[in-house]
Amino acid sequence: MRTFGFPEFLFILEAAQWTLALSAIAFVGGAILGLIIALMRTSDSTWARNASMVFIQVFQGTPLLLQLFLIFFGAPVLGLDINPWIAAGVALILNSAAFLGEIWRGCIEAIPRGQWEAAEALSLKYGARMRDVVLPQAFKIALAPTVGYLVQIIKGTSLAAIIGFTEITRAGQIINNATFQPLIVFSVVAAIYFAICWPLSLLAARMERKRARALAR
Repeated sequence: MRTFGFPEFLFILEAAQWTLALSAIAFVGGAILGLIIALMRTSDSTWARNASMVFIQVFQGTPLLLQLFLIFFGAPVLGLDINPWIAAGVALILNSAAFLGEIWRGCIEAIPRGQWEAAEALSLKYGARMRDVVLPQAFKIALAPTVGYLVQIIKGTSLAAIIGFTEITRAGQIINNATFQPLIVFSVVAAIYFAICWPLSLLAARMERKRARALAR
């Protein structure tokens, strides 16, 4: 057993790079899949709307921890060799896509119907209508809640410690097992999460206020 000191702090701090890397993978992958889900939710196709709704209900209606377990422990049953990196990335991408898809669906549907009707009057097909008219306006609405949800993704990466992925929380568990000083160790872990998430929360709030001022004019 050893005392918590600078080397232990540095070990936890270095693990932050893996938290940020996993968060980036989850956000980028979730954004791409989430946009597809949002477009399916607002499409003219009944099967696309139903399929995207089932996807959202499954991944919003089950805990992220359970999704991590099913992917990490279920893949070997199917004969797939999977490591914690891939399992955590896949689970977080699917989970993020469900929430971002629903956030962006609401932003798309928030665009006034007059804009949709004007695009239809110009004989624009669905793809061109979304690309040139609807999505550019929806992007401005979606920016603040998307940044706000990024904070949830970063905090959600802490669950990857359960399957052995060494990010901030897992590094804290390792140091705590060596020092038996949980108050100090997990206070440091919480402080690092706060240092990462707080600026993003402030940015999201600032964007919300800026948009509110713009609408009030």
